[in-house]
Amino acid sequence: MIRHIQLPTFNELTKEFSKYFKNLSESDLNLLFWEEDVHYFKRGSEIYSEGDKTRGCYFLYSGILKVFKTGTEGKAQIIKFAKSGDLIGFRSVLNQERACTSTKVVFDAVVCFIPEKSITKLIHSNSHFALELMRLTCKELDEANKFITDLSQKTVRERLAEVLIHLKNRFGIDSENSLNIILTRQELANMVGTATESVIRLLSEFRKDRLLELNGKKIILTNVKELTKLANL
Repeated sequence: MIRHIQLPTFNELTKEFSKYFKNLSESDLNLLFWEEDVHYFKRGSEIYSEGDKTRGCYFLYSGILKVFKTGTEGKAQIIKFAKSGDLIGFRSVLNQERACTSTKVVFDAVVCFIPEKSITKLIHSNSHFALELMRLTCKELDEANKFITDLSQKTVRERLAEVLIHLKNRFGIDSENSLNIILTRQELANMVGTATESVIRLLSEFRKDRLLELNGKKIILTNVKELTKLANL
């Protein structure tokens, strides 16, 4: 369910976007955000689904989204968790194809829709922006290649350790060493590429090995050095 709250102004949007995408003029930013198609989404809301017709991409102003693909048996495989500053769905725009992933809200999010025509026009007029999108595409391809390699060469135990370190590096930890992102066991399993039961069992083993502590859904990393070693990073 979508509802409107106090949404960011045009200036706030462009200022946040400029932190991550450099070398954009005032006219460039006007082109991207002049419609100010901004919405607030609660946890569990779906931004778009795999196979949807692509009309543009999305700039995540705040919150956390999960980007995932659905297998033949309906099982979700989480590709990544997006956070503030990320541009979502741009590869489908560049490739002029239907959405190749689905996106749902993990933590309440403010998202700005950017029309395909605006993205395409800016790519043609600003080589710096085009290069930035190319780098983002290469980065996502590198992450996909790494994930495929991990699935074939690492054990589930090693992959879970790697996912925990990845979440720490991406979202950080608080003063008590608790991850700054709270996920369900199923979401962790969908990221690791295994059954939920396996993740529950391995988290219990990690706790017994004093690698982490569990407080409800919170995961507290007590021995990052050994987790990193276990993940073969």
